[in-house]
Amino acid sequence: MNNKTYMCILRSESGGCEKPSPSEMEQMYAKYQEWQSQFADNILDMGNKLSEAGCVVRHDGVTDGPFIELKEVIGGYMTLSAATLSEAQTVIKASPMVVNKSVSIEIREISAP
Repeated sequence: MNNKTYMCILRSESGGCEKPSPSEMEQMYAKYQEWQSQFADNILDMGNKLSEAGCVVRHDGVTDGPFIELKEVIGGYMTLSAATLSEAQTVIKASPMVVNKSVSIEIREISAP
């Protein structure tokens, strides 16, 4: 069975969050490295953080964004390779990202043209 490609969209609740200490950052980095090694065959692109600058384009114009009134902010993305949505979920559930209660990750299959 051929693997499909999935876009993972990192969402987090808007508002300030506490900055981790240097030792907490080291522990977090180690967990990410372990996760990335475990799922190296699935992770196509770790993506990146998205800038706060942006806009929304609609048929009737362009609106600046992001919008502070949103409950959730899209903060980043990554792409995965997996045979099924269930397998992609397994990869993301094992990620240190979802340990944070204010984070959710939307997984969407990227359809072939």
